[in-house]
This record gives sequence, C-alpha cells and structure tokens, in this order.
Amino acid sequence: MNRILIRNGTFLVPDAKAPVLQGDMGIKDDKIVYIGSSLSQESVDTEYDEIVDGRRKLFMPGLVNTHGHAAMSLLRGVGDDLALQVWLEEKMWPNEAKFTADDVRVGTLLSILEMVKGGTTAFVDMYDHMNEVAQAVEQSGIRGCLTRGVIGLCPPDVQDAKLAEAVQFAKDWHGKADGRITAMMSPHAPYTCPPDYILRFVEAAHDLNLPIHTHMSETAREVAENEAAYGLRPVAHLEKLGVFSRPCLVAHGVHLTDDEIGILAKYDVRVSHNPGSNLKLASGVAPVLKLLKAGVKVSLGTDGPASNNNLDMFEEMRLAALIHKGISGDPEAVPAYSAFQMGTREGARSIWLDHTGALEIGNKADFIALNIDQPHFYPYSNLLSHAIYSASAQDVTDVWVDGKAIVRGGSCLTLDEEKIKAEFTLRYEKLING
Repeated sequence: MNRILIRNGTFLVPDAKAPVLQGDMGIKDDKIVYIGSSLSQESVDTEYDEIVDGRRKLFMPGLVNTHGHAAMSLLRGVGDDLALQVWLEEKMWPNEAKFTADDVRVGTLLSILEMVKGGTTAFVDMYDHMNEVAQAVEQSGIRGCLTRGVIGLCPPDVQDAKLAEAVQFAKDWHGKADGRITAMMSPHAPYTCPPDYILRFVEAAHDLNLPIHTHMSETAREVAENEAAYGLRPVAHLEKLGVFSRPCLVAHGVHLTDDEIGILAKYDVRVSHNPGSNLKLASGVAPVLKLLKAGVKVSLGTDGPASNNNLDMFEEMRLAALIHKGISGDPEAVPAYSAFQMGTREGARSIWLDHTGALEIGNKADFIALNIDQPHFYPYSNLLSHAIYSASAQDVTDVWVDGKAIVRGGSCLTLDEEKIKAEFTLRYEKLING
C-alpha cells in the first residue's frame, strides 16, 4: 500500500468561508484518507510510510483543462494576430494536413510536459491520431478525457472512415490506463459537420454511452453563418439534432442569448470557458455571469497551444477572474474562490470526473504543490487570492496523480524532457521546411 503524509502543509479546500487549511493530508494508494489538523506523532509513525515536508508550500487540487488540442504545440507562433476563420483556413488546417502520427505523438508529449509541470492533472484533448495521444497519457501519468475530433467537410466514404475511427478509439481506450483515460465523441463543430453527420455521432454516443464534446458559438460569424445555412443559431441547431440528449460539453459558448443559456441549463450542458484563446482570436468574451446564474457548469480551458499560446491554467483562472470584473463593472463578478473552483472542481465535474478536483476525503489524490517561499507570495495574507492573482505555472514544484508523484522538484519523473524537446525540434523543422 502507498501511504503518504503531507506534513505541516497549507491546503486549499472547497470551503468558500475558510478555503485555507493548515495541517496534514494523508494519502493511501490513490485516495485522500485524511485532511485536517496536524496528526499525532504516533499516528504518523504507525500509519504512513512516506512523510513529505509541507512547509513553505501551498497544496491544491490538480488543475483541469477542459478544452484543447495538445499536438498543436507544433504550430505555436505559426499564425498569430488573426481572426479565427483566417487562422484556421490559412494557417492551421494546411499545416495540420501534413501532420503524421509521429508529429501528433511528439507535439502531444511536449504539451503534456508543459501541462504537468504547470500543475494540470487532467485535460481534454480533441484531435486526430488519438492512439498516439492515449499512449502519451498512459506513459505520462496524467489524466486524459480524449476524443477523436472529426471535421465532416469531406466525401461520404471519408466521413464513414473518420466516424469508424472515432468509435474504435472510444472502444479501445475508454477506462484504460487504470481508469485515467476516458473518451467522448466529437463532431468538431456545427460549421464543419453537416447535420446528417452530426446525427450519426449522436447515435454513436448513445450506442457507446459516452458524452459529446464540440465547439459551439465561438464567433459571431459562425453564429450568423449557421443561421443562414440552417435557419437556426447553433444552440437550437444542436438541440434539434439531439446533441444535448447526451451528456455534453461545449467549448467556448461566447455568443449566446438568454434563451440559449436557458436551453443549456435545461439539458445540463457544460461550457468550457477559454478566456485566453477567445481574447487572442478576438472572438469575444463568454457570458459567464449569466451562465453561472442560470446554473450552467462553467469550467476553464486553454484551447490549443497555437491559439493561446501557452497551457498555463493559472493564467486562465486569473483571466476568468479579471475580465468579467472589467466588462461588468462589478469587482465581485468572479471572485478568486469562483475562479479557483472553475479551474479545479467544476472542471472535473464538467468532464464527469466526480472523484477528483477537490482536496476531500475519499477523492482521488490528484494534487499539486506550489513554492510559496517567493517574493510574489508574501505576505501570507490570503493564499487563495495569491493562487489566482499572483501565481503562475512556474511556481509548481510537485504533482501527484492517483497518489503517485509524476513531478518532483520541478522535474517530470515519467517523461524524458530533453529527449522530447530534441525530437520536437526536429519534427517542427521538418514540418515547416518540408
């Protein structure tokens, strides 16, 4: 049995009134079995095999990134300061068409390195060559909610092959890697998948008993074109096609009416808010305050590393807390505690991982440590506030998933960082130079 005690630590817990706890946290195998005041020395000596000194560190749940395309690290900086459709059609899709399975493998490994070293313990990935992504997740120790994203703007036989591949991937990998991998079905977006093709994904999701993940209402142009093509805005269009008859996570949800928010709440559709990517692409700002007021689960995602351009979930929490204050004129719009919950517990719940996302007894031991013995954390007046407004991915020192250390002292224990960076550089140069 794996028996670890974090001794004399400072912990962020899911308590809005008292979110900072001083004391100990005990882990046995893959679960948290104790969190509270300091244990007696007798209990420590008899119940735990490994003692971790928690002094000068802040422990919090691992961050959950609910939308992204990890392999797009290969295209970081390739097309910046462009509108979404121009960015996609002129920069991303032509380069992605050149991607091999090896490109996806190495691009994903580099992104997983960035994520785990920055405190992300679970992420959503929608892409191609997903077997490579799943193997990278299995190797690294991170938790992955994975899906073969499918663009349906292609001949019928290609559509058939892509759908079959998505179904087979889900059958092969859902529940694998000791349960760290789960799967979803993903028609890419209403503007890239014809209605009859989306219907087939809904049917497959029912057959496999899996959720659906898709992009939705990211730009005003997308919404207008959907209405022109089908007579409906994206929310009503997806509702009509039965997408919301499955558990559903949509990315972005930037351009939503009050009625559409009501529909999302009715079907318990979860929204991945991607503030950094949406700002960079000038897509707009999602109506998060209205979504939260309606009871919609809102989580945070970075989107891909080519539209962000990093995978720093601390930055997303900070942006979520700041931009909604700015556009609403209300400094209490998204307080630090709400942003913290979006990046942790609500992220986990949004991808149906109800056993993680909070430091609570019985939960999976997915947690991280930050070095708070640094100038930007002083004074220790409000460490929850500091985690949102002062911290960054570079402050993470240690990461555990399922009670197993995968980052220690800032170094990844499961992946060869230097080898990955070297191979990544070679793949990038070949991609760009031909």
